[in-house]
Amino acid sequence: MPVTVVGSIAFDAVKTPFGERERMLGGAAVHFALAASFFDEVRVVGPVGDDFGGPEMDVLRDRGIDTGDVQRVSGRTFFWRGEYGWDLNSRETLDTQLGVFETFSPALSERSKSSDVLFLANIQPDLQRGVREQLPDARFVALDSMNLWIDIARESLVQAIAGVDCLILNDSELRQLTGQPSVLLAAREILDWERGPTVIVAKQGEYGAALITPERFFSLPAFPLERVVDPTGAGDTFAGGFVGYIAAHPDQAPDRELYTAAMAYGTALASFNVEEFGTERVERLSGQEIAARAQALAEMTRFEAPAVATRR
Repeated sequence: MPVTVVGSIAFDAVKTPFGERERMLGGAAVHFALAASFFDEVRVVGPVGDDFGGPEMDVLRDRGIDTGDVQRVSGRTFFWRGEYGWDLNSRETLDTQLGVFETFSPALSERSKSSDVLFLANIQPDLQRGVREQLPDARFVALDSMNLWIDIARESLVQAIAGVDCLILNDSELRQLTGQPSVLLAAREILDWERGPTVIVAKQGEYGAALITPERFFSLPAFPLERVVDPTGAGDTFAGGFVGYIAAHPDQAPDRELYTAAMAYGTALASFNVEEFGTERVERLSGQEIAARAQALAEMTRFEAPAVATRR
């Protein structure tokens, strides 16, 4: 069923030990939409400035993404500049220019409001709540956020989380949100809230991701790669694969089988994303490549516990 994503559309300038790009397409909504479009129809909502041209829009349209709710506003498109350390685990933000994103007020068409699945990318929590209210009948709603909103708008964020089915955060953000020392304890606390998600996904960077529900815990490592070039957008690409797969299976029960497959496809897509800068690799990716890598991930993580008894 169709997926609506609301979030940033941006230009990024990135330097890593393997090279740099002075101006490349980025933003949470872009990375998510490109990944989710391999599974279902995607409608993207976000602002761009006068400097956002046809070639950038064509990247989305070439993947069949509905850009009718991309808002063109007088000004400059959101811009982020960052530099990664030698192992790509540390990142320094050198410049952030909000541009038209500073006054972003999501305006959804009836088409976007009719989507069965909604992804609330990392934007101000009050805006996330406002968008959620415009899709009251959505079958599956997932939300991402960041440490900034936990610091300065925690109560608003908690209220936004109360209205979704799935929370996708990195492991440090989950601990920060709850004050719990471990990801599992943090997830269990959120699942115990009176209102809130029934699925927690903890992004763990090069270590993969974990999924926690009231009944089960499931974890996948990141796909092993000899060379990682640029991790920018990997988390949103993972989310796009995860949510997109769920959207494409509306008749399948939300059970272990559905969620583990969604995790595998999200992980596979994220692994392609980091192989090159920005959206470069995902732009020319094929469904066959994604399926092959998801299958390879399944094979390398499958095993049977030995039947040999322990000594004691």
